Amino acid sequence: MSMLLLAAVVCAPARDFKWQRIKMDGSRTGVTPPNADNVEQALGKKTFFGYKAPNGRRFCCGATPKVAEILINAQPKMAAVKEVIAYAPEAMVLQEPESALSDWFVDELMRACEARSGKKVDLGITNFGGVRVDMPQGDVLMDDILSMFPFKNHLCYVELKGKEVRALLEQFASVRWQIVGGARCKVKDGKLVSAEIGGEPLDDKKVYGVATISFLLGGGDDIFVARNAVSLEEYTDLYIIDVMLPYVRSLTAEGKNVEYKTDGRIQYLD
Repeated sequence: MSMLLLAAVVCAPARDFKWQRIKMDGSRTGVTPPNADNVEQALGKKTFFGYKAPNGRRFCCGATPKVAEILINAQPKMAAVKEVIAYAPEAMVLQEPESALSDWFVDELMRACEARSGKKVDLGITNFGGVRVDMPQGDVLMDDILSMFPFKNHLCYVELKGKEVRALLEQFASVRWQIVGGARCKVKDGKLVSAEIGGEPLDDKKVYGVATISFLLGGGDDIFVARNAVSLEEYTDLYIIDVMLPYVRSLTAEGKNVEYKTDGRIQYLD
């Protein structure tokens, strides 16, 4: 697991602490994320004397047996979200300014938005903060996708003039780049050097169709996608998870894995 545990080491005097980040890799217990069918193998089991971890280590006292019991007892209620719904041959790790996971996400938002709106979508804009966990290698659980996109944000279609698109891209270049699809951009020293949409230079006078999320319409992460919009459609019946979860299931139904490659759409120049 790529999650991090913050551990406290007590030093003298008693109220003086030092903090250390430790990767949760199962090295102490052999615990791994469970699915619906391998709870004991993944989490271990309760015993009369306490807790037996998957690697055979036994814990008879302290917090470990109590925490293990809580986790193990919760698994029957979590069985539905522990369903294996896909397979990823490689992990996809979220990275700025571009990664396979972020490209995969925004490209699917664009496709879904175009299908829903019936209009041409030229550009996709969403935020890195909206993707909360990486895509694991191997079996992909429903829980992985639910955890990846946990926020109640709606899919939106916005029409923007090119000059407004340029202002957004310039903001990303100067502050923090966000997830962008449909464009190829070059950035140097905090400035937008060039931008192409659909293989053509960004035209300040042209109106572009933009797929985005409701969180970013009016200032989420200090991003105002709908500012000076020509038109706006917010699909309040369609959360982002309602786009991504069926998409992942459809890949499996078609015999496809969850995988993607970056295409160099965002380049930071030296």
